[in-house]
Amino acid sequence: MTTVAARKDLAEQNPTTDAPHSRRWWILAVMSLTTFMVFLDNTIVNTALPSISRDLNASTSTLQWVIDAYTLVLAGLLLVGGTMGDRFGRRRFLIIGMLIFGAAAVGAALSTNSGALLAFRAMQGTGAALVLPATLSIVTDVFPREERAQAIGIWTGAGGLALGVGPVLGGIIVDELNWAAVF
Repeated sequence: MTTVAARKDLAEQNPTTDAPHSRRWWILAVMSLTTFMVFLDNTIVNTALPSISRDLNASTSTLQWVIDAYTLVLAGLLLVGGTMGDRFGRRRFLIIGMLIFGAAAVGAALSTNSGALLAFRAMQGTGAALVLPATLSIVTDVFPREERAQAIGIWTGAGGLALGVGPVLGGIIVDELNWAAVF
């Protein structure tokens, strides 16, 4: 099994190993979709806050923590998530992060009180902190230098699109279903 450091050393010694990955555009699509989901979850909940307040009898302070628990944990663990992915395997931590993120989303949707919702939102932030750096590292790794800027632009665009789509999509989902469906 070749380590990341060994692959980088080999690539520096032999520039032909920087050949394009044959499935790089499919990989970019999956990484962009994953990034979209992480960023979407940051804003989609905002439109559900009035319904959450009503159903869980949550105070304004608690509602602020529903948003902040995700964002603060994500920001606080982002460097740790990147380091762990680089050290122990990006793909592995991408999968682990998505499993944590998904399980926490189910838990948040099934929450019957604000304390549980806050805990699951923090857990979602933990999963997102493992996922986000892994997606960018994988994109950087599979694209040759001459295509890397374009790939990173597409990856970044997916995240930006999610931030704009989140409140609109959240409003539609809450109107048609309920607040739990945004998770």
